[in-house]
Amino acid sequence: TSSHTRVGILNNPSSKIQEDNTAIARGILAAFLTQNNSNLKSFLSKLSKEETAKSLAAGTKIVKFLIPGMDGDTLEKKYNTLGLDLIKTHQMFCQEVLKLLPGQMAVISNGR
Repeated sequence: TSSHTRVGILNNPSSKIQEDNTAIARGILAAFLTQNNSNLKSFLSKLSKEETAKSLAAGTKIVKFLIPGMDGDTLEKKYNTLGLDLIKTHQMFCQEVLKLLPGQMAVISNGR
């Protein structure tokens, strides 16, 4: 109910982490790290569609899905240089600290 709500995402994949199966996760992380909030919501909505996932898996470049007003150069650079170690760290945190099973989803809230 607040305009000051924050959203974060932790990746907890169920399969082995590789370049070819982390396109959506890397796109989301790159967007969080490089874009302002006004463009982020629309871009994340676009990335969450099944046809987008299929298109990225088929080799479509992430820049095809940019929203007008986004800093495409910065996002693409971050997307292409974002290593798999960050996703592995997320996975480790989810499983070791949060005690989630591989691939298990959860919502964590820290609010009033």
